Amino acid sequence: MTQKSQDDKQRHNTPLFFWMTALLFTCLCWTPAWADSLEEQQLVEKAKHTVENFMNDPNFTWFQDHVKEAKALVIIPQQLKAAFFFGADGGSGVLVARDKDSGEWTEPAFYVLGGLSFGAQFGGEASEVIILAMTSGAVEKLYASSFKLGGELSYAVGPYGGAGIEGATSANLNADFLSFSRSKGVYLGVSLEGSIISVDDDANEAYYGKKVRPVDILVTKSVKNEHSAGLRQAIMTAIK
Repeated sequence: MTQKSQDDKQRHNTPLFFWMTALLFTCLCWTPAWADSLEEQQLVEKAKHTVENFMNDPNFTWFQDHVKEAKALVIIPQQLKAAFFFGADGGSGVLVARDKDSGEWTEPAFYVLGGLSFGAQFGGEASEVIILAMTSGAVEKLYASSFKLGGELSYAVGPYGGAGIEGATSANLNADFLSFSRSKGVYLGVSLEGSIISVDDDANEAYYGKKVRPVDILVTKSVKNEHSAGLRQAIMTAIK
């Protein structure tokens, strides 16, 4: 092949090489929107399963009877706890609130639960947690960037078991917050009093594609993600 033929072939292939290189670079650098929120989508799916687990567990008949009275739910699909006299816990979850006019449940807002505790505690566990916000004041407190359970508003551990608990725990209905947990591990002391519930701004931004505050999600409802339909339907089924 002559030098001229080789030069002509090289010039002919240059545009193709350029566009293939550009396409490869774009594929490597571009991340689809759904991939940005994959972790948050998985958390919402787990929250849905947590609601279903509580509704199917015969040890939570009180919860099943009274969840319809809650104005909002904080759902922590996996709360990790470890303790040896000194305890620590933490987990990620979502908050959904009930619209007082329509009765429908809002899109999820993402939160983090964390805290420290002292006392005669041994062992460790990974548990599912649902916190019921029973009053309007409790819901408004959740709109803050962070707050402590058992601080300004009252907090109580929800009843466990099915027999004879209604009369013994009726006073708990006056608490602003009630917490329930399901666990396969061993842990002495299930109170979340003193734990901090904080807004997860990064997770909210990833799930909705822009920076949002809890009030944008729960009050003005200015953002939406169709992915949460399964979670909201599970809650509607539960309260019926």
